[in-house]
Amino acid sequence: MAEQEEHQDLLSQLQFLQTKLKELETENAKLSSLLSNCTCHKLEQNADSNGQERIDLVNETKRVSLGSGVKIKKKNSKHGDGGSCTQAVFQFSRRYIALKVMYFGQRFYGFGSEAQMDPTVESELFKALLETRLVFGDKKSWQYSRCGRTDKGVSSIGQVVALYLRSRYKVKGGSTEQFVTEDLCEGELNYVHMLNKVLPKDIRVMGWCPVPVDFSARFSCRSREYKYFFWKANLNTVAMDSASKKLVGEHDFRNFCKMDAANVHNFRRHITLFEICPFGERFQDDELWSIRIKGSAFLWHQVRCMVAVLFMIGEGLESPDVLDVLLDVDKISRKPQYNMAPEMPLVLQTCEFEGLKFKCTRDDRQALQLHFQKECRSHKLQAAIFHEALRSCSLAEIDDSRSSSPVKKKAVIHIPLLSRPTEPSYEERRSSKLQRAQQEKVDELVRE
Repeated sequence: MAEQEEHQDLLSQLQFLQTKLKELETENAKLSSLLSNCTCHKLEQNADSNGQERIDLVNETKRVSLGSGVKIKKKNSKHGDGGSCTQAVFQFSRRYIALKVMYFGQRFYGFGSEAQMDPTVESELFKALLETRLVFGDKKSWQYSRCGRTDKGVSSIGQVVALYLRSRYKVKGGSTEQFVTEDLCEGELNYVHMLNKVLPKDIRVMGWCPVPVDFSARFSCRSREYKYFFWKANLNTVAMDSASKKLVGEHDFRNFCKMDAANVHNFRRHITLFEICPFGERFQDDELWSIRIKGSAFLWHQVRCMVAVLFMIGEGLESPDVLDVLLDVDKISRKPQYNMAPEMPLVLQTCEFEGLKFKCTRDDRQALQLHFQKECRSHKLQAAIFHEALRSCSLAEIDDSRSSSPVKKKAVIHIPLLSRPTEPSYEERRSSKLQRAQQEKVDELVRE
């Protein structure tokens, strides 16, 4: 009997300890959350000469060239033993700005941080913003927006993002978070220098500009311009340029994109410029050309799909009239299956906004120029090595005694676009999605 009571007592103590442990874990999670948002370094607890305990702030917020945007106030609260406690209250000034960003996309899994793989351009940018302590609080409070979300391997010299960043200006007022007006620029934090100092060499901030709080890098953009580079080889660029004019104007481009029927329901886009011209670079007997495409907005993979069809026209595999047929969605509601043009030569050239003038200091502009010159030299050195390998390969002796009978390559048979299998139409995709949603509801009811 005594053993049962002792056993019951131990069980009660165990349950009490388990409950207490859960409470402590919950409290620890709350404290960890508060600590992660804390901008002070640490507090140390020391005993004074009279044995009274006092908490002193031993390290001021590390400025990291952030100027005097932090204020520390001291409040004394009386304890039962007559001691006092110093509390740190931080006040920050913030301002809404746009950043112009350049990146060489070859090693990135796209721009957006939503990608399932790392690294992305956006994830590297966020790391730099946190390291320089230009942002604080949760990401939602940054009010972050971006002009475009380029795909894996695509580069940009004119991407634009907007968000709240820490400011050097002190704004009068008692609120813990203050906002700097647009017109204050002189003496502001050097955002370009601070970020470029910690960003990887294939990402650079080109300039910054104050923007109104209702600004959106995506929806305030008036136009976007892309460039696509290619080697002319045997392409008929005259036919390509002439055919590209059919794409200028407002059209339904559902047959020139990767359809996202869940989120996109309007496939009409307005192209204002389509231009194909020499770029001015040569290699052996070949010449580098570029395609300039400007429009108000673009669908997913639209540029690479349009370029792919133009390449077929340049090779003489398709007639320019195929563009008219593909643009007529009443006749062709299902996109023919074809491969997009490669991603690496594509560049988001500019994003145009009304009234935005990006700025940087003279020293920062010189630093950017020196950085890009260094990168150009580095890539030209790599090209020289491959050129030497090519020359060395051409000088190698050929041993015909070991040569087997030449293998004939199968000729690539081009299937006309209008004769190819097609993808589901927008209506079919929507209907299929609706059926799946209804089936999921039925399955859920059955499980209940």
